[in-house]
Amino acid sequence: MRVRAVLGVMGSLAVAGVLAAYLAASAVAASLPAKEGTAPRPGPSVLYEKLARAPQLENAGGSIWHAPPILVSGASAYRKGEFVYQGYVYDDRGAKLVTDPTNPMHSPGGDSSGGDLFSAPNGTYDYPTGPGYDENAANLIELRVKPLVTATAFRITLNTLENPDLVATAIAIGGTPGETHPFPFGANVSAPAQYFLTVHGETAVLTDAVTGAAVPGPAPTVSIDLARRQITVQVAHSQWNPGSSTVRLAAGVGLWNASTGGYLLPVAQRTATQPGGAGPDPVPPAFFDVAFRFNAQEPVPGTPSPETTANSAYWRESAQAQALTKGDISPFSAEVDFAKLRAKVNDDMPNGPTGIPQTGVFDRILASHFSDGQGADYATGGCGSSSACIGAMRGQLLPYAIYVPAGAPPAGGWGLTLLLHSLSANYNQFEGSRNQSQFANRGAGSIAITPSGRGPDGWYYDHAGADTFEVWADVAAHYQLDPSFTDIAGYSMGGYGTYKFTSQFPDLFAKAQPTVGPPGLGIWLPPGEPQPGGNQSLTERMLPSVRNVPFLIWDETTDELVPIAGVLEQVKALDTLGYRYEFDQFQAGDHLTLAINDEYSPAAAFLGTDTVQPNPSHVTYAYNPTMDFPADGTTAGHAYWLYNVTLREAGGSAPLGTLDVRSEGFGVGDPTASETQHGAGALTGGQIPAIPFTSQAKTWGPAPTEAAKDVLDVTAANVARASIDARRAKIDCSAHLNVTTDGPLKLTLADCPGGGSKSFSFGG
Repeated sequence: MRVRAVLGVMGSLAVAGVLAAYLAASAVAASLPAKEGTAPRPGPSVLYEKLARAPQLENAGGSIWHAPPILVSGASAYRKGEFVYQGYVYDDRGAKLVTDPTNPMHSPGGDSSGGDLFSAPNGTYDYPTGPGYDENAANLIELRVKPLVTATAFRITLNTLENPDLVATAIAIGGTPGETHPFPFGANVSAPAQYFLTVHGETAVLTDAVTGAAVPGPAPTVSIDLARRQITVQVAHSQWNPGSSTVRLAAGVGLWNASTGGYLLPVAQRTATQPGGAGPDPVPPAFFDVAFRFNAQEPVPGTPSPETTANSAYWRESAQAQALTKGDISPFSAEVDFAKLRAKVNDDMPNGPTGIPQTGVFDRILASHFSDGQGADYATGGCGSSSACIGAMRGQLLPYAIYVPAGAPPAGGWGLTLLLHSLSANYNQFEGSRNQSQFANRGAGSIAITPSGRGPDGWYYDHAGADTFEVWADVAAHYQLDPSFTDIAGYSMGGYGTYKFTSQFPDLFAKAQPTVGPPGLGIWLPPGEPQPGGNQSLTERMLPSVRNVPFLIWDETTDELVPIAGVLEQVKALDTLGYRYEFDQFQAGDHLTLAINDEYSPAAAFLGTDTVQPNPSHVTYAYNPTMDFPADGTTAGHAYWLYNVTLREAGGSAPLGTLDVRSEGFGVGDPTASETQHGAGALTGGQIPAIPFTSQAKTWGPAPTEAAKDVLDVTAANVARASIDARRAKIDCSAHLNVTTDGPLKLTLADCPGGGSKSFSFGG
């Protein structure tokens, strides 16, 4: 059941404690487009909501835990007397053995998703199909350590926790590098250790790493907070006392078999009660997820190739998988300084190998406003639909990739580039590519972000679409942005998202750059409809909206997934409209050629540093209400100073209304569009020496000066009513309206100079 995760109901403000400032924070006002007049702010309303509160990121009121979360995966910090390590989200895939043939991540569904072709985990483990596992039960989100007066406290936070008896966490304490010992209870994994602390359900035991015997003294105490998915363990100083020393820690999370009193090990093929992905190995490593893996250790994905596909790092768990395959997690540890903890030293260790990165590429964690249960659903969570998409990632915590340019933030704030991922790919798709870095390192710098889209195949609809704007808001809350310096780009399905979001919300973006992006959801071979998305998904019908957003379009003539016939229709529509665009049609290669080539400097130069014009003199808007998801806060129907656009006929499978309004109050006419220009060239500088292309483009001349008049020129098709912010449109309530409409139309002029509003009816 779909649940709106408005977490004000999760507890009183006191529950949040010192986290309240973060958890209740709204996106920084100066980093998002401001409201002007009566029209809505640009984009969907979800972009402007307060950041959501997630239980896993909270400290319970009255508890011993007080530090705020890091929210950067693969990083650690000292905060308020606590050592905090932040894990990766959905990276729990264990060792790289033999893929389970029934693993739903690897099985293309009937939704055109293509499985995980370009987002395959390196590890091969999958979960039992029975209740409580949720394809994610052993995913470590956070591990904390804190010295108390008479004990040492550890807190384990999991992404999914329905039944604590199904999960076990083991912590290796102390030890000498190079001297490994096996974790107890059949983990089949080793690490340096003096002691092992094993926690399963409400039971914890501290064992001697050499003898395997339980350490004398009172057993560690365990408390479980199911709502927050947190397990706190306290080890009495009479059992182990770190004092003020520096202690090596390592940890892993696996599944527990209560009937045998040991770990539940994967087999070749999963069942309702047994995990899979071990192939013929009779004693596979038990851990699905390993702690204290830092960004410097986990490689980022490379450009697509047979080698990178075989050794994928799309989930940032490649090093984890390789270490677990060897049964030795010695590379992953933290040196915890208890003297710093006792002194309550605050140290984020910025840009240190184990600290919080400030620049470059890393993964952040987002608390979403939406939750559709715990964990993931790779079996039935596929989308490929233009009607709805919950997505495979069902939980409230979502990862996203971010690239922050080096150097000090620009005085006016960073730019922002949305770089949307492909079908069958994930949010880390661009982390090792120049698509990300070249786009980010232009001008004074533009932060590049890639949302998860809640999985590989959301097509930026419903929850998968809302995620883009939630990520945007999260970035705006943590970094100073220049809201006028925003662009959008994407590869393949991300190119479709570029067309979709720009035509829905054109006033958000200065420029757009789709690469091998289909104009509709799926395959479009005109004159037929896109399949499987249908005409309701076809952005070619919505291109009138992008009058004020220039496009650079890159496509391949011989693309097997995005037929050039549909792309040519898309380009023809832009050309007929007289809009600014450049279309480069590459003459050699397939759908992945430009990704493999990995050279985007011409696209980065096109995006440049132009900014959004919030009040253009001429606004055209094509409204497609089938792309609205009101419960998600992604309803459109407005652009610039035009809003409240309502269709006269909104039924059927693919309704559309178009409203074209030019204000003569600006004292300028429309720029003259150039003749269609043709050319040719070659893309150089990448992995392929040269990729030839033909080019087609249209530009604008300067806008001619005209006498300013209190006049609006309006053409409407299938629009019942709309509002115009008169002040922003530089007219007043006595303006003369030249209106052409195909049916009854009500126009309201609001926020007129001097106050007030006025409505007019036409065509009936």
